[in-house]
Amino acid sequence: MASLFIFFLLSLFSLLPFSFSEPKGVSIDCGAVADSVVEGRRWFTDESYVTGGTSKNVTVPVTVPILSTVRSFPLENNLNNKFCYTIRVYRGARYMVRSTYFYGGINGRDTPPVFDQILDGTLWTVVNTTTDYANGVSTYYEGVFLAQTNVMTFCIGVNTYTDSDPFISSLEFIILGDSLYNSTDFQNYGLHLAARNSFGYNGPSIRYPDDEFDRIWVPFGENNHTLATKNVSVSGFWNLPPLKVFQTELTTSDQTQPLEFNWPLMSLPDAKYYIALYFADGSDSAENLRVINVTINGVPYYRDLKVTQAGVAVFATRWPLHGTTKISLTSSAGSNLGPFINAGEVLALLPIEGRTVTRDVIALKKFKDSLKNPPRGWNGDPCLPRQYTWTGITCSEGPRFRVLTLNLTGMDLSGTLPSGIGGMTALNGIWLGNNRLSGPIPDLSSLKRLDILHLEDNQFTGEIPSSLGLIESLRELFLQNNNLTGQIPSSLNGKPGLDLRVSGNQLSSPPPS
Repeated sequence: MASLFIFFLLSLFSLLPFSFSEPKGVSIDCGAVADSVVEGRRWFTDESYVTGGTSKNVTVPVTVPILSTVRSFPLENNLNNKFCYTIRVYRGARYMVRSTYFYGGINGRDTPPVFDQILDGTLWTVVNTTTDYANGVSTYYEGVFLAQTNVMTFCIGVNTYTDSDPFISSLEFIILGDSLYNSTDFQNYGLHLAARNSFGYNGPSIRYPDDEFDRIWVPFGENNHTLATKNVSVSGFWNLPPLKVFQTELTTSDQTQPLEFNWPLMSLPDAKYYIALYFADGSDSAENLRVINVTINGVPYYRDLKVTQAGVAVFATRWPLHGTTKISLTSSAGSNLGPFINAGEVLALLPIEGRTVTRDVIALKKFKDSLKNPPRGWNGDPCLPRQYTWTGITCSEGPRFRVLTLNLTGMDLSGTLPSGIGGMTALNGIWLGNNRLSGPIPDLSSLKRLDILHLEDNQFTGEIPSSLGLIESLRELFLQNNNLTGQIPSSLNGKPGLDLRVSGNQLSSPPPS
């Protein structure tokens, strides 16, 4: 069996107090035309966070204002392209990211499209809202991720199974306290929510302001179990569950019998999971003793768990699950009260695929900004996920993903070639021929590994930079059919092993020696 990391935490180890201020971060109402405040939370329009797409109104009535609009992205000619939101974040902070979808008939079809959602360079999940939409409800996906730079990107990806325009209703980036889910290796993993439930509770979902981070605790109760309501005073687990989840419990009518139930209700994919179970005993008598054994799918999860009014939580950080999951709670010897549970969370560990090295991202952004008509799909991480690599580039393998080649031949690009492209120091080939690029050729001497530079059939002006002769690895330099002037630099003229082509320019002959 895979190694397991399990520990329990009493409330006296509280690291953060409860706060009832608005969650810190940004909440985006996609497609909205004006900012709004809904149930105490401020929602912003998405125009400053995304480029591309169209704002649309849903065609069916909704009771939640945030679901009345979407941003829709075009399917046509965009296979394996992505459309991205760019969010300024605090580097090193932990963020809850939640995307919400309500189709609302925007594409004129009965069923919504299926597509991908991507965070930075990681393919997070396939977005399939078909069942929820048929039931008249929205679908949300939630995860916890570390901000590894001061920018995070959230992208919608068009895949082969996408049959109409993809869309999004809302997007949230909420800063979490340092104590939340802090046993997770966020450098290498994110957490993808599978279930978060308040057991024995049958009211509306518990969220902000009860939960200061606006996590959603969904009611969970079964008819063959007793639902009990109690008064407790819990205020300090590391994950900071809201007090309200401890006011009800799922238990048995016969306290001598085990409490068994399937949870989460859906079949889980084969993966490692972060599991947190929460308990707080609300019995009044000091003579009562509640000690519980917990098993998951028949495997002991925790033995002789003593539950007090102060509360206790039990965590596992890498527990393997697959398919149907059965939770079993039994009373230990000496316990005079039956088993129960208040709340629980299950989140799948999502391996982080990595991200393109920052200097290459910056260099490509400068090049993109210098173009009047950049290639389709140049959004989000350039190299990752692999099926969404930007048009015209190839990348190295990780863990440091570098851009190795840039090939945009014959794409009718107009604009300039900025000096910032020299930041991609792993480049070994540049093919930009047969476009409409203009302006001077920049100093590219920082590209020490460059062996091919094709700039032919463009509109470059000025002199050929002598600094190109400093690139020892350069073996092909195609500059023909531009508007270059001056002389061929001595550093290039006669350079051993260099195939230099310069015809079709306005170059002058060197003076006689």
